[in-house]
Amino acid sequence: MIKQTEIILSPLKRGYHLITKELESKLPVLPKAGLAHFFIRHTSAALTLNENADPTVRIDFESFMNKLIPDGDPTFIHCEEGNDDMSAHLKASILGAAVTIPVVNGRLHLGTWQGIYLCEFRDNGESRKVFVTIIGE
Repeated sequence: MIKQTEIILSPLKRGYHLITKELESKLPVLPKAGLAHFFIRHTSAALTLNENADPTVRIDFESFMNKLIPDGDPTFIHCEEGNDDMSAHLKASILGAAVTIPVVNGRLHLGTWQGIYLCEFRDNGESRKVFVTIIGE
């Protein structure tokens, strides 16, 4: 069995946002066993899996990525959409566009401290689309 659906997320400010519960609430019924593949259909935002309990993790993510790839780097040529344009694309490529999570007993089988993050790299983020493919029995 394969199911596919698209989840549209409301615009979020720049940062690292836990979206696990929102995604789970919008998923179709999950199989007893399988995989759920989440793919964000954008080049200036990413999905990642990480610590879901301590909110300082989100602050540290933001600080580290901004230090690694600062907005407005004078070596960037692609900057038509603003100071955060190319830096957003690079950050999205580093973290990636997808996460795949096992499904066990009809639920996402995340670790105790794991959550799915939407990483919004633009100052004025837009609605984001996450395409979900569920494979299972």
